Amino acid sequence: MSAIRMAHLRTQGIDFAVFAADAPTRNQSARNRLLADLTAAARRTGLRVDKAALAFSEGGRRTYYGTPDLVRYLSNHGISHWTHTLRV
Repeated sequence: MSAIRMAHLRTQGIDFAVFAADAPTRNQSARNRLLADLTAAARRTGLRVDKAALAFSEGGRRTYYGTPDLVRYLSNHGISHWTHTLRV
């Protein structure tokens, strides 16, 4: 079982989750699977998740992958803090 840090936040009436994780192969299909799995795990804990993204370091920079408008928002605003630890 792994522990994944996550932020569960709400802005403009939208509940979103950001997971501190990246797929080992770092390709689009693997990231899509990981994001879907983590989103489902967060929902099973009772969290409402309308949109979701992965947050990871790539080339020394924080990078986001997920719902395009959420990625744009996170790129401009970032995450203030991690709110939960998800066990998967």
